[in-house]
Amino acid sequence: MDNKVVASDETRFGYGFIDSPFLPEGKDEYYLRDIQNHRSSDSYRHLKTKEIALLEENLNTSTCWDDVLVTDPFNPSLIKNSEFYGLVRLGTMDKQIVSFHDFSVPVGITNSRIVSCDIGNCCAVLDCSYLSHYIIADHVILYRIGEMQTTNHAKFGSGVLKEGEDPDVMITVDIMNEAGGRAVRLFNGMIPADAYLWGSYRDDQALMKAFNTLTDNTCDTKRGYYGYVGSQSIVKSCDTIKDVWIGEGAYIKGANKLKNLRLRSTLAEPVQIGEGVELVNGIIGSGSRVFYGCKAIRFMMGDNCNLKYGARLIHSILGDNSTVSCCEVLSNLIFGGHEQHHNNSFLIASMIQGQSNMAAGANIGSNHNSRGNDGEMVAGRGFWPALSSTLKYDCRFASYVLIAKGNYPHELNIPLPFCLLGADAKEDRRVVMPAYWWMYNMYALERNSYKYRTRDKRKVIRQRIETDYLAPDTVNEILGARDLLCKWVGQSYNRTHEPEMDQSDIVSYGRMLLTQKSSEILGMQIFAWELENSNEPIEILKSVEAYKAYGQMLRYYAVKTISDWCITNHITLSDFQSQSQSQAEILPWVNVGGQLVPEFRVTQLKDALKAGAIASWDEVHETYAKWDSLYQEDKALHALATLYQVLGCSQLNEGHWKNAVDEVASIRIDIETQVFKTKEKDFNNRFRSITYRNTSERDAVLGSLDDNPFIQESHHITEQVLSQIRSVRFS
Repeated sequence: MDNKVVASDETRFGYGFIDSPFLPEGKDEYYLRDIQNHRSSDSYRHLKTKEIALLEENLNTSTCWDDVLVTDPFNPSLIKNSEFYGLVRLGTMDKQIVSFHDFSVPVGITNSRIVSCDIGNCCAVLDCSYLSHYIIADHVILYRIGEMQTTNHAKFGSGVLKEGEDPDVMITVDIMNEAGGRAVRLFNGMIPADAYLWGSYRDDQALMKAFNTLTDNTCDTKRGYYGYVGSQSIVKSCDTIKDVWIGEGAYIKGANKLKNLRLRSTLAEPVQIGEGVELVNGIIGSGSRVFYGCKAIRFMMGDNCNLKYGARLIHSILGDNSTVSCCEVLSNLIFGGHEQHHNNSFLIASMIQGQSNMAAGANIGSNHNSRGNDGEMVAGRGFWPALSSTLKYDCRFASYVLIAKGNYPHELNIPLPFCLLGADAKEDRRVVMPAYWWMYNMYALERNSYKYRTRDKRKVIRQRIETDYLAPDTVNEILGARDLLCKWVGQSYNRTHEPEMDQSDIVSYGRMLLTQKSSEILGMQIFAWELENSNEPIEILKSVEAYKAYGQMLRYYAVKTISDWCITNHITLSDFQSQSQSQAEILPWVNVGGQLVPEFRVTQLKDALKAGAIASWDEVHETYAKWDSLYQEDKALHALATLYQVLGCSQLNEGHWKNAVDEVASIRIDIETQVFKTKEKDFNNRFRSITYRNTSERDAVLGSLDDNPFIQESHHITEQVLSQIRSVRFS
């Protein structure tokens, strides 16, 4: 590109939008514009001589009034002190006021320069210094905009190339790894599941080729598409808007720079962008909001997301229902339900699989174990590093790992779900308490599922997101964690009590100790050597209690899920067993962007993509929808297989089921009790009241314990679960 100012003929300004090499034979430069603008060309007419005279009297100019077309009714007095270049087509324009909340302006065009645009009915365009090559729908307000233009190679956030472009200008997003080895290309309609498949299976070259082909097909490579502003949208007090596609109902106020974007706004779920924002090369989902000085570059935001208070989102994909404030987020793939609110936290080069929370001072991604910036971190659902936690890359964490405040100087691989990871300062050793959430923080665990359900404000759900903390992914992790506990208990006991034992017997021996001789290992230190890249082992705390807790979680999940399936389908447990026993097995499951699915279905999708049987991203999304329709059955089969394994049987009889139901009923009542007791601790803490004059003031500020909405919800869930599991007949 020549970086210099050139002079040209004023009469040609606004024409020649599509360069001659890219203009198809027999087409004019407006052929794509006419396709985009659904209004019939017959609805426009040329200006009358009297109208031109009145326009010029009102200090309006045009190099060719013949190229300014209007629609009746048309009132030329509503256009003042404005310039028109190229082909400009105006919708109906009559004396009216258009308003948005308390902001009201007259219909018309004032103090603006309009270059080759289509402007819809009842629009207000005021003080727009440069409005070029845009299609403006009906009832739109454009007010005090410095520059709003579209180039002939606009892509509106998609990672594609237009005709004649150098491949070097391709926009990619370096998710999960700063070095770029997992880069993906954005496209209209992309969701985190797409990015997960594309970013994860990098060794499958045929699959990568298929994804590139699908993305190429999402966007026409022709040059000459105009920018768009959907009906009922308001854009005001902005500096620069370039190559931005704006959906219906959007509200944009005070943005510094918006470039190469698609705002998937709808009237039902409008996108909002506020003051001081700078957004470049990205896609913003329906119902999402960006406010107060945020910066985002090479990014995608899902539906119903918030980016605010100076947050920086770079080379990252943010899943639905997420909120990011103040902090820095770089090279990440983040599934739905992510919360990150504090200025001194940052998250780099990670895949976070949903329902996560980053505390202040959490330093996730600054330390690498190599001389490059190619380290990564993968965390399952519910990842929660506490205040001022620092990690050494590379790391991997199971679901619902809570990391206590501390510096973790070595790489970590923690496969124990629902655990607490901490550091023993005296011994300079890390410790892990498996099943911590279930044993000691039931309020937070139950509320996690509740809050992510209630915060899902999506009107159109493009992908199912599992929010229940007990689901096939976490249950499989629990099953693996129980085997690991047996192994570590057997190894630790063997070192101190027995002669060298065959390793093949270690797991079964450890399970026997945990289930039959737990008193012998209650005071024994249990160590695991493979969880940290150091010479020191990690100590496993409360292994007996954790093993029991994991067992309760498995029973609760299995009975509750099986009951739900039987009631929904009006069948007995015997019927379900006879229909499904051959299919009931514990298969690997995958979290695909927040949607859980058996791994074999993902394999089938990949095979279909490589074979060319799936030819578009829409078809991929239809596959996700099919997975969703099969999810409850897949989950029920998984639950049945889980119950078989927990009970050590291959067929349930009526006694098995009755005992399991009784145990799960007791577990559910205990869950409600623990939820109440956990919250009660806050109210019984005498220091909780020291800033209040009396209890009445405290309750007025915080609410009373009995009025806590989640405690009430927990009681409702208990009634529902007890009714459900007790209503399932065995035969």
